[in-house]
Amino acid sequence: MSADTATPLAPTSVAERHCASPEALALQLAEAVACQLREAIAQRGQALLAVSGGKSPMALFQALRMLPLDWAQVSVLLVDERCVPHTPPHPDSNTALVRQHLLQGMAAAASFRPFFDALPDAAALVPDELATQANQRLAALPWPLDVAVLGMGEDGHTASLFPGAPGLEHALASPLPVAAVRPDATGQAPHPRLTLTLPTLLAARHTHLSIAGTAKAAVYRQALARPDAALPVSLVLHSSPSPVEVWLA
Repeated sequence: MSADTATPLAPTSVAERHCASPEALALQLAEAVACQLREAIAQRGQALLAVSGGKSPMALFQALRMLPLDWAQVSVLLVDERCVPHTPPHPDSNTALVRQHLLQGMAAAASFRPFFDALPDAAALVPDELATQANQRLAALPWPLDVAVLGMGEDGHTASLFPGAPGLEHALASPLPVAAVRPDATGQAPHPRLTLTLPTLLAARHTHLSIAGTAKAAVYRQALARPDAALPVSLVLHSSPSPVEVWLA
């Protein structure tokens, strides 16, 4: 099936788009995101884009930054970030990743809104306080998101909504954009995180979920069965009021 063919699934708010390879997925998803950002700019004069970090989106970023778009009217933020310094760049910083791979060339004209600029010393770091500050600094953005591009881990997490992590319950319910989650306490990840909350993600006008590989595809199929906080991505798939476009390679 080509990427131009959408297959409705249960839940009905999900549509699959199959791609021949991860490279094809990156190119086709970039085109879809750029189209939706252009529509937002045409309708409202600006666009708000949230992207995932990690290594998986790098090809998407490199494709998206090359596309014709009024980047000066686009605000970019992350769906989640590790509480690590990005100046100088920590190797696990999603902020540094976006700056290096997306905000280049024409896309350098976009307005990037990181959750924080600087971190206190590790001994003084309080993730909940950092989340409060992030909510204050992002309050003036033109919410809701126009486009959210999500990934998924093999444990079913998306953004930094990690199953069983301290802070997850708050992040699933908070009406504020940002919450703190501590997946390190479950042994799943080495840093506390800031994440967009589930209600914020569900409010996005367009949502994309990118999945590559058979292991993640199997988790995704499991998440389609029913909404379950043990697989947080399932809460996005089953609760989104607008169709979630799931890109599979």
